[in-house]
Amino acid sequence: YGTAPNFDLVNQDAQPFGSQQLAGKIWIADFIFTTCPGPCPIISTRMSELQKPLEKSDVHFVSFSVDPEKDTPSVLRAYADKLRKEPFRWDFLTGPRDAIASISRDGFKLGLSEGEEPDSGPVHSTRFVLVDRRGTIRGYYDALAPDGVTKLLADTNHLLLQQPK
Repeated sequence: YGTAPNFDLVNQDAQPFGSQQLAGKIWIADFIFTTCPGPCPIISTRMSELQKPLEKSDVHFVSFSVDPEKDTPSVLRAYADKLRKEPFRWDFLTGPRDAIASISRDGFKLGLSEGEEPDSGPVHSTRFVLVDRRGTIRGYYDALAPDGVTKLLADTNHLLLQQPK
């Protein structure tokens, strides 16, 4: 699948956060926005559900906002607080729109476009991405499919055995 992209963005605490912070970690990424009328609440809930089975691991969770103008760090913080059990393991990232578009399209090869309707917001991927400790993309998982999270969890646990801390 290739290599995860390098990036430098800002997290929900208005702190710089980039690919360097994920070096040597297994991580799971998704693309969401807080005012999403469609799949985002489901995607974020599914990501949240991964926390418990992976709590004894060092897996990191990363949610990229595809609506950075609205999703300021404080907005992301409020959204994150509803979902995160272990705040230090799940970062919600925002930054320049073109940087996030490049991360999605060029880095992860996931579609991202403006919605057809004025208030619909961006049209984005509903997939989780699993990245290993070397920064290699190991798989894509449909967050909305019944077996998507099950497969992701199985592959993540397998990866934790293959690449221990």
